[in-house]
Amino acid sequence: QVQLVESGGGSVEAGGSLILSCEVNGYTYSNWCMGWFRQAPGKEREGVAAIDSDGRTTYADSVKGRFTISKDNAKNKVYLQMNSLKPEDTAMYYCAAELFVGVGDYDRPDLFGNWGQGTQVTVSS
Repeated sequence: QVQLVESGGGSVEAGGSLILSCEVNGYTYSNWCMGWFRQAPGKEREGVAAIDSDGRTTYADSVKGRFTISKDNAKNKVYLQMNSLKPEDTAMYYCAAELFVGVGDYDRPDLFGNWGQGTQVTVSS
């Protein structure tokens, strides 16, 4: 069983930056994939980015060039650096983990079985 806790959300003006953190505990088996998803009111949950145990990454087209997913294994943390934020980035952001998916599944929340509680990101015009 894995436990995930997100932090770092907040309110920022368009063009600003935030970094989200996901603290990961409970995994002993190393072959896992971590994903960031987001969900705005009235919309379906969508994939943002993913990173696997080898450091391979995938991004949604809407965030390419602006967001960077990374991890620090020593600290048991996964990060999402968000730059050049836009109002349409406003959403609840969730960290997710699954052993048997790859970064090609970055937009498949149905395949991820472990989720954090979410952290709110609000970007004003």
